[in-house]
Amino acid sequence: MGKEEEAPLLVKSGEEEKNGVVVSSSSDHSTFYQELKTVSSMAAPMVAVTVSQYLLQVVSMMMVGHIGKLAFSGVAIATSFAEVTGFSVLGRSHSMQKLGMAGALETLCGQTYGAEDFKKLGNYTSCAIMSLMFVCIPISVVWIFMDKILLLFGQDPEISHVARVYCIYLIPALYGYGVLQSLVRYFQTQCMIYPMVFSSIAVLCLHVPVCWGLVYGLGMGHVGAALAIGISYWLNVIGLGLYMKYSKAFEKTQIVFSSSALLNIAEFFQFAIPSGLMVCFEWWSFELLTLLAGLLPDPQLETSILSVCLSISTLHYFVPYGVGAAASTRVSNELGAGNPKRARNAVYVVLVIGIAEAAVISMVFFFCRRILGYAYSNDLEVINYVAQMVPFLCLSVSSDTLAGILCGIARGGGFQRVGAYVNLGAYYLIGTPASILMGFVLHWRAKGLWLGILAGSMVQAVVLTVVTAFTDWEKEARNARERLQKESPEEPNNESV
Repeated sequence: MGKEEEAPLLVKSGEEEKNGVVVSSSSDHSTFYQELKTVSSMAAPMVAVTVSQYLLQVVSMMMVGHIGKLAFSGVAIATSFAEVTGFSVLGRSHSMQKLGMAGALETLCGQTYGAEDFKKLGNYTSCAIMSLMFVCIPISVVWIFMDKILLLFGQDPEISHVARVYCIYLIPALYGYGVLQSLVRYFQTQCMIYPMVFSSIAVLCLHVPVCWGLVYGLGMGHVGAALAIGISYWLNVIGLGLYMKYSKAFEKTQIVFSSSALLNIAEFFQFAIPSGLMVCFEWWSFELLTLLAGLLPDPQLETSILSVCLSISTLHYFVPYGVGAAASTRVSNELGAGNPKRARNAVYVVLVIGIAEAAVISMVFFFCRRILGYAYSNDLEVINYVAQMVPFLCLSVSSDTLAGILCGIARGGGFQRVGAYVNLGAYYLIGTPASILMGFVLHWRAKGLWLGILAGSMVQAVVLTVVTAFTDWEKEARNARERLQKESPEEPNNESV
């Protein structure tokens, strides 16, 4: 048994081991084209998964929008508040599609799966579910008293009351979301993408009639919209859970809730906290941008323009998010398997895909800049203003694409802590001060606010590029192997629990 444990991980023909790391020979390593096919086959379905989950909130907002201005305003504020304090912390921001604390599983499960330590993968996932359920408790308390928080910021009492009621009935969705995001990473790191695609699309199709029935059929209004989101999240959880239980593909990685899973809590939070901060530092800066727009001379126009830009950025970000998720899976799997050269090849491939995608989308936006505003408004002032913002939006597309993919690589490599520090510095030491300077001191209004955040985003992309370029992948593979070997002695005790 001792010799078997010391054997190299997933060593194939044409490969040799150096210092505990598998090194591929030049004639046998994965070609660029093969890696491109692998990444693309994972990225495209992940885009479908994230779009389907994002549309749940959109459908509910659309339903409430036809009830009245008060309900719509309250739900809009509640949704933003819930994103900042809850959903972005647990899993990802709906607006930027980045991972929160659940992103720790992309490192832990991905590397564990690559090392073929299948039982540990199930333990990590059950640990994540229990940990995120615990995190939901203080978030739920904040939501219950959110009206008092909104009043402190000068919000209308009636709108604050509607927002509070909506968030209270959204609490079941919060817990379902935590479980769902853990299962998504569990499936993703095993390259089981299509079950998530079918489940997410099926739930979205059910969400429309369920939401309509609760909002209009039963006359529950905005309360029904919140309950519908919770129902949909839990249906998705049940669907993925049943597939996992009865599919032979998960026989070796079954999620079992036992005392052995609790032993991984400290390790999970070691990666989860930086993952959550990496999201929150960036997403909170965009929320601050929206608040600053309300202080400009023509707040309705300036806020509308920033909303349009954020909406366009959101829709675009699904693509780099999918590529980043694929990058995270490929890098973590190969590092766990002790294949640093293949991890490096995956990094090259996703960066080429990202650069090509950003170039194409930027050109499309630029040539359509004079008609893009018509999708959001019939006001010529808004349409012309949007046309002026599009060149800067194209730059944001490029920086966001690169940053999104590099964040995926960081999650796969396990250096989320570096990403958290980068985001903190880029958005709060550079981006936000630059926004205030350009927007208010130089009087560039919304254009200045956006340029400031763009400066932060570009700094983020550049620094992450440098970090990735100087990453020693052989060292990262050794670190992953050492961590897995360090934990392996616990396994016999876990089996007896």
